[in-house]
Amino acid sequence: MSLLFMRTFRNRRTGILWLTLLTVACSPALNWRDTRLGESSVVALLPCEPDHAQRSVPLGGVPRNLTMAGCEAGGATFAVMLAEAPASQANELLAGWRSATLANMKAEGVQTQAFVPRGALALPESVRISARGHRAGGETVQAQAVWLSRIGPGGQSAQLVHLVMYSERPMPEAAATFFSGLKLQ
Repeated sequence: MSLLFMRTFRNRRTGILWLTLLTVACSPALNWRDTRLGESSVVALLPCEPDHAQRSVPLGGVPRNLTMAGCEAGGATFAVMLAEAPASQANELLAGWRSATLANMKAEGVQTQAFVPRGALALPESVRISARGHRAGGETVQAQAVWLSRIGPGGQSAQLVHLVMYSERPMPEAAATFFSGLKLQ
């Protein structure tokens, strides 16, 4: 009787272990949620609880306040950034921001397409890109990114928005969800 009890206990324990492992394995690595950027009405869809930060960065040769939210999930880094600038400079600043980003990662194989979601200005530099490049440590990275602009509150300025996803391998489904979840309210 004791041997039967031990086998039953071991089988139940093994069964519980397998059930626990399956539950963990089936848990989504990307748990999407809406995230508002600072005080703006820009809402991004991020797959994890983001860290938030603000800092001054030179954009177009002028220090500008950059509001950021970002996190890591499912083997990828997701970030969304927002800066304000005069509306007359939006297209030029988007082009410079994109060039700097691609230069920093030593981008290769850049594929570009127009990206003008609802609420965005239809600017030539409102684009989505896909590229290969390198992280600061030299590791290869895949980047999916968008740059766009919208009229800011009061209509006197523009809000420049940049979303980027870096991953070791291409993740087109995650990028599509990330970019399509942007709301310019």
